[in-house]
Amino acid sequence: MSGHSKWHNIQARKGKSDAQRGKIFTKIGREIAVIVKAGGSDPVSNPKLRDVIAKAKQNNMPNDSIERSIKKAAGELSGVNYESCTYEGYGTGGSAVIVECLTDNKNRTAGDVRHAFDKFGGSLGATGCVSYLFKRKGIVEIDKQDKDVDSLMMDALELGAVDVVEYDDYCEVVTEQNEHNTIADQMKEKGYQVLNAETRLVPDSYVDLDQDKLVKFNRMIDLLEDLDDVQEVYHNVNLPDEE
Repeated sequence: MSGHSKWHNIQARKGKSDAQRGKIFTKIGREIAVIVKAGGSDPVSNPKLRDVIAKAKQNNMPNDSIERSIKKAAGELSGVNYESCTYEGYGTGGSAVIVECLTDNKNRTAGDVRHAFDKFGGSLGATGCVSYLFKRKGIVEIDKQDKDVDSLMMDALELGAVDVVEYDDYCEVVTEQNEHNTIADQMKEKGYQVLNAETRLVPDSYVDLDQDKLVKFNRMIDLLEDLDDVQEVYHNVNLPDEE
């Protein structure tokens, strides 16, 4: 596995300005709002809430901000109602892109997303035009520290993981969609430090772009991810290491 997942995580580890952090906190707050309204405010009985709380903490979101977002969604504080929407389309070189959003104004969001695609030579498509190229998988990030990677891989696979991918400072344990929390807990019990556990859309295969197309594609992704209403952007482009 490479592409969005690796690129996204490298960016997250490079440090963020206050403005970038604020945008991330806003996006996570929206996600908490929708998840709590759908499944309740108890992370024990709402595993999606547990996932997003872990993501919030990974991004250094203050605990009081997390709690305030949960209370807003539970009706204890006033808040905005958000709804989810997903857009699919094509980037340069026929690459596949999926954009997941949470918004209080679908018309605004659709216009913003379409503009980002059009500006960099992409095009929005109909629902289902590229989603068949992706599968939702669980991803558990494990800090390599001083661990033996072969043992880490063996432990993860024995617990039911479907794949393990090694990066410079961590490993990604790939699981079936609803198994990431269970395997994360079991890896913790074995003494591993779990950095993050969540679900992501993972492409079945990746495409390579030449340098000119890659520059244009990255600019499109940057613009999409900078939109307030956009929560996640998934694609099937192989991106070179940025470290």
